[in-house]
Amino acid sequence: MLYHLLFPLHEQFGVFNLFRYITFRAAGAAITALLICWIFGPRIIAWLRVLKFGQEVRKDGPTSHLVKQGTPTMGGILILAAIAIPTLLWAKLNNESVWILLFTTFCLGLLGFLDDYLRVVKKWKNGLQGRYKLIGQALTGMIAGLAIIYCEPFGQLSTTTLAIPFLKEKLIDLGLLYVPFVVLTITAASNSVNLADGLDGLCIGLMIPPAIAFGALAYVGGNAVFANYLNLPFLEESGELTVFASALVGAALGFLWYNAHPAIVFMGDTGSLALGGSLGMLAILVKRELLLVLVGGVFVAESLSVMIQVLSYKYRGGKRVFKMAPLHHHFELSGWKETQVVIRFWIVGILLALVTLTTVKLQ
Repeated sequence: MLYHLLFPLHEQFGVFNLFRYITFRAAGAAITALLICWIFGPRIIAWLRVLKFGQEVRKDGPTSHLVKQGTPTMGGILILAAIAIPTLLWAKLNNESVWILLFTTFCLGLLGFLDDYLRVVKKWKNGLQGRYKLIGQALTGMIAGLAIIYCEPFGQLSTTTLAIPFLKEKLIDLGLLYVPFVVLTITAASNSVNLADGLDGLCIGLMIPPAIAFGALAYVGGNAVFANYLNLPFLEESGELTVFASALVGAALGFLWYNAHPAIVFMGDTGSLALGGSLGMLAILVKRELLLVLVGGVFVAESLSVMIQVLSYKYRGGKRVFKMAPLHHHFELSGWKETQVVIRFWIVGILLALVTLTTVKLQ
């Protein structure tokens, strides 16, 4: 919005020429997101506490978590506001990729809100049933995939192609399988991030490294000179996604202010499903879908631990591989303190993000 309002005035006021630069607007988005969290965070947390939107702690979980009973949840509302408002303020609003990304984020945020509402307010034990949640995720991914095909935001690059990491100009055309692939990516990403939301600060902190990595990839992919130098496909619209990624980083840092141990608010499914979906859609819109497995390696490990545990229990006569799943609870029950698990997982997440960025130069 600010670009469309102020940049046309740059001939009269030279300072407004700054709005032509993505880096300036991305920094503005990150700062705005952080300020929104700092200014409105205490009020939203107090509002959630008044409404008694408190977290229900699993009775079969680590006993150290029992003290978290009643901590305000559904704080994802703050995260969504801190992502959307800066993006709408600082990004170019004629960019179709930005709208597709916002659509995906908010649809999944709404789905997560419904799940939280049914579980916390209506006291439904498991919230929204799993199959309905999957249907909602699939519909969101399908609409987003069809929108990408219709809008063709990748310029001269075919919309339905899939880039292979490490291989220069190696593309696979998915054709009719493209939309199902988008559905799978969005669903897997949102559920994986959701599973990682089990310790104070863990999930929101793990979002920062991949958001920075995909923001950097969006920026270089949207710059013809950088894209050519790094042997990347030039994606004309991807540069603006840097603004969204920066808003996501600012929102994550702002929410971490309250969610760090001991947390005074949890994001709930409202936040985790939206964050996972946004990460998956970022990967799709910068044409680096397969790198999502690498940059989100901790989220992948969390998901695999749950699947391995379930399969082992079912087919090995009740035997378990982990002391408890997801993986972060296994380390807790192995003697690690909660803060140790969180910080060590963050370190792995940062390392994976750095490795992801190095893959670009290896092409």
